[in-house]
Parts: sequence; C-alpha cells; structure tokens
Amino acid sequence: MKTAEKQITETVQESESPVLEEQENGIVRLTLNRPEQFNSLSEAMLATLQEKIDAIAENKDARLVILQGAGKAFCAGHDLKEMIATRKETYYKSLFQQCSRMMMTLNKIPQPVIARVHGIATAAGCQLVGACDLAVASEDARFATSGINVGLFCSTPSVPVSRNIPRKQAMELLLTGEFIDATTALKWGLINRIAALEKLDEEVQKLADAILSKSSVAVFTGKKMFYKQLEKNMEDAYAFAGEIMACNMMAEDVNEGIDAFVKKRTAVWKGR
Repeated sequence: MKTAEKQITETVQESESPVLEEQENGIVRLTLNRPEQFNSLSEAMLATLQEKIDAIAENKDARLVILQGAGKAFCAGHDLKEMIATRKETYYKSLFQQCSRMMMTLNKIPQPVIARVHGIATAAGCQLVGACDLAVASEDARFATSGINVGLFCSTPSVPVSRNIPRKQAMELLLTGEFIDATTALKWGLINRIAALEKLDEEVQKLADAILSKSSVAVFTGKKMFYKQLEKNMEDAYAFAGEIMACNMMAEDVNEGIDAFVKKRTAVWKGR
C-alpha cells in the first residue's frame, strides 16, 4: 500500500507554482509545493496562497478547503535564506504583514479549512496549523515554534497558537523551541485528530464529509460568527450570537432541516 506521503508526491505534477490547486466535489485542495525546501513559506508562496484563498472565498462551488504539503513535510516555516538576504526592518515588517494577512484570511473565508499535517510543522508552519479551522495529523507529525533556537521569538506564530492551546503550554512551546508529537498536540488542542500516515487521507476525508453533509448556509454563517464572538466580552458575544442565530433561522435550509427531522428523512440542502 502506498503511503500518504507517496500519494501526494505522485499527484503533484511538475510545476513552478509554489501552491497547487485541485477542486472536486466541493473540496478545494491546496498543496504547498516546495518539497525540497520542506514547503517553507517564500514570498512567492505567501502571495500565491493569498491569491488562491481570496479566489476560493468567492467560489460558489467551493464548500471546504484542505491544506497540505508536498514531499516529506507540511511546512517548515518561513524561508530563512530568503529572509536573511535583505537585512532591513522595513522589509521584515512588510513580510510579516503579508504572512499575517494570509493567516487571517484563512479565518475570514466562509469555507472551513482543514490542515492535513504530516512530517514537521515548525515556526510559521505551526502558525499555519493554528490558523486553520481544523487539523488532522499523522502519527509521525511533529510541531514546534522553533524561532527561539536562532534567537528569534516566534511572535506572529504565537498569535494563533495561543488561541488554540492553553497559555502555559503555548509559552512552553515558544520559550523552549522543543518539538511536541502528534499525541501531545492533540491533548493540548492544536489538532483535532490523529491517524496513521497511510490512513491520513481517509481520516481527513471523514472529517470533510461530516462537514459537507451539513447545510453550507449554517456552516458558513457559523464560521463567521464563531471568530467574531471570540473578540467580544460574554454579554456582547451573546447579543451578537443571538442576532446571527435569528437571521440564520430565516434561511430556507432551516425549514428544510426541521421538516426532515420531524419526518425522519434526509434533508436536501439548498445551499448558499
């Protein structure tokens, strides 16, 4: 049986594009395509990811995104060779703004984004896992915010990481730069599920199918509401959530869903 890593490698066609895209049955699959560099985030890759994610947000046939890496790793963070080639603070500010915008766009698009993680996810690669809505990892996956090892605190990676896992665990990752395994990442809340490498695609598909079986109106509404309410205090969050839920109740899919539930039949969603 082919490993999941080999399957991805074989499906990645020779291409100069740093990000490959496939769409089938409502799923858009984005593949980070710098396998020789462990899919480090070059400026070109960040720009391409931004362009593709922006386009997906407007794609009415896209209901879910799977983000994965070609070769032996998910993502090894920023391209350090590219970074040190320009020793200017203005350049670094621009670079991190570019990266932060792309990460935030993953939360802002209506479609849920699942990170399919194998190998390593380090520094901005770990940030990318945290920025995705969901994550499924292989048993051999390892995670680290390793900038501290080269004298650089992973400040921007700390933003989504600290919003995924408890504070003490986040600080341990950020201050030591040490790797944690998939089991620890699951326990801490950085990922949702673990699978053997050869079963990784199957597990990702199970999660995707569970979401795709639901009303896209409810899913898209819920994702937007979820991140907005996190920014508010509890009283304001309840007020905001109540308004969104009342609006959601007016959707045709809700009538269909309740009727199907009462009549014990399968709902036929109308979609957005």
